[in-house]
Amino acid sequence: MRHLVTVAAVCSALYAYALEEQPDSLFGELDEVVVTTPKGPRKLMGVTNSELITASELKRAACCNLGESFTTNPSVDVNYTDAATGARQIRLLGLSGSYVQMLTENIPNFRGAASPYGLGYIPGPWMQSIQVSKGASSVKNGYESITGQINVEMKKPQLDPSLSVNGYYDMMNKLELNADGNLHLGRNWSGGLLTHFENGFSGHDSNDDGFIDMPRVRQLSAMPRVAYLGRNYVFQAAAKILDERRISGQDTHHAHPSMMDMPLYEIRIDTRRWEAFAKNAYMFDRDNDGNVALILSGSRHDQDAAYGLRICNVDQREAYASLMFERKWRGVHALSAGLSFNYDYYRFHYRMQADGGMPLSRSMSREAVGGAYAQYTLNLDDKVVAMGGVRYDYSDVYGAMVTPRMHVRYNPSEAVTIHASAGKGYRSPHPLAEYSYLLASSRKIDIAPGLRREAARNFGAGAGWTLYPAGKRLQFSGEYYYTDFSDQLMLNLDRDPHAAYIYSDNGRSYSHSLQIEATFEPLSELSVTAAWRFTDVKADYTGHGLSQKPLTSRHKGLLTVGWSPDMGLWQVDATFVLNGPGRMPTPYEKADGTLSWPERYKAFPQLNAQVTRNFRHWAIYVGGENLTGFRQNNPIIGASDPWGPDFDATMIYGPLHGAMVYVGFRYNITKYL
Repeated sequence: MRHLVTVAAVCSALYAYALEEQPDSLFGELDEVVVTTPKGPRKLMGVTNSELITASELKRAACCNLGESFTTNPSVDVNYTDAATGARQIRLLGLSGSYVQMLTENIPNFRGAASPYGLGYIPGPWMQSIQVSKGASSVKNGYESITGQINVEMKKPQLDPSLSVNGYYDMMNKLELNADGNLHLGRNWSGGLLTHFENGFSGHDSNDDGFIDMPRVRQLSAMPRVAYLGRNYVFQAAAKILDERRISGQDTHHAHPSMMDMPLYEIRIDTRRWEAFAKNAYMFDRDNDGNVALILSGSRHDQDAAYGLRICNVDQREAYASLMFERKWRGVHALSAGLSFNYDYYRFHYRMQADGGMPLSRSMSREAVGGAYAQYTLNLDDKVVAMGGVRYDYSDVYGAMVTPRMHVRYNPSEAVTIHASAGKGYRSPHPLAEYSYLLASSRKIDIAPGLRREAARNFGAGAGWTLYPAGKRLQFSGEYYYTDFSDQLMLNLDRDPHAAYIYSDNGRSYSHSLQIEATFEPLSELSVTAAWRFTDVKADYTGHGLSQKPLTSRHKGLLTVGWSPDMGLWQVDATFVLNGPGRMPTPYEKADGTLSWPERYKAFPQLNAQVTRNFRHWAIYVGGENLTGFRQNNPIIGASDPWGPDFDATMIYGPLHGAMVYVGFRYNITKYL
């Protein structure tokens, strides 16, 4: 395996020469046409239902990392998984992030052990854009996309030579510094370096439960990269190293005096992660986008975690390779075909019980998957665009997988767009890696033997209209998605309030998602977006038929306002979100006859705002998060006795801290201004 990772670091593949206005055509859909708007995500008018969050959009909020990049996006939710570790997960179409294929420059990334904390591994200033694709995606990047794909494009060395510095500080004593730069090294070569430092200096315990509200995180990361852009040959490679320490739990400043005779409950997570990729492509027919490309990548994720006396140490290694062929004919037909290989290795040392006298258990798993795909696109004068693809993969653990996907877009006029999609996806279960945050509780974790591979079908349809009342742009869209599972990996917190059961469920489980969105620009410097989303996610959690997924709001309303007066010298942004009510996992009755926690939670509002003053090379910004001040009451069950049987930090549905204010600056100098 070490040799595979080493090869991935120096060998290579695929053409990723893309700017903000032109998503990677070889990794994404052929010939994406971007409909630009002054503010907000840009709708990509390709055959898939996608939108582009640009670097300008990311600056409308304090985008410290990938997990904080979707503040103004109505489709994507980012929620904490627990009240102790700071782990976050994405939700798309009402389902958890494990069903969203995460990509970095169209390379699968942040799988398995990296998924709970991976959203914090990409700093906001490093990102050039984020592409969000909903529903069945292209078959090019694998079989794992079920609810969609999220692809992050980093700043590339082939952009104009530049130097950028970003600083951030908030009232919770979190400091971040980022710096990046790139140079052109002759006619064809260019190089760049991205660096990041963050540190949480002290913890806060605003609800006085003895636990700090947010973990103290110290992270260092760096990513050097190089690119060669020739007439017919393109090459780029990069390596990334990350070192992170998370400390949470109780400390001597916050623990209740009654607990002073007990050892402090501490959570400590140390992570070291290495990534590398290399891409190259040969353009044999530039007029018809004909190319042959190869991509190789590898990663190692080494994580040591202690949750009180519970231990979960994991060593994960991945290798990925993809060989691709693409060509167009007469601007009407396009073909993409390729081969792929993915290798996963996991080694665990763990102790599931809070008993320091028990020795650590050991386990190991491997999976190798080889695959092939073909995808055809028909474009009839951009009036009708249809794309169909199928891939075949074989896993040495789970056997064969056939993944068909289909997309159709119809433009009856310049103002109206109709789209539909259907497809299938698969996912291999890695419960101990993906659900490690459950160890921040006293729950017994019961993982059923013989877990089966997950499979799901996704169907979607939608339409968009663009109108100009009184010469002002008004965009309106509506979309619906349905996801139906086979052998879904279930995390059941209802069966026993003191246990978490993880098993393959062959019963019915599904998700409905309906979203309506409108954007209006009454003035050239003013943009307003309003959206409403309804999700219905059900499975048999209680043993008495289908019930709503716990800790998931069925409704969400969003209103964003962006105002840039004085020719953009000022930028004022505000986002108001109303999260609907939802169901809590089944509570238990305490000795005094009261419930351990409410059966349901109520709707709650959130308000984020930011004001930015732009100068020629500088920008200074000040903002606030959760300015409504709403905070989940008693997010940690049994916080007064973390060594007792009732302790549970995983019952999270809302914010963990109240209003928070931050300040920051940006500095940028580019060769061409």
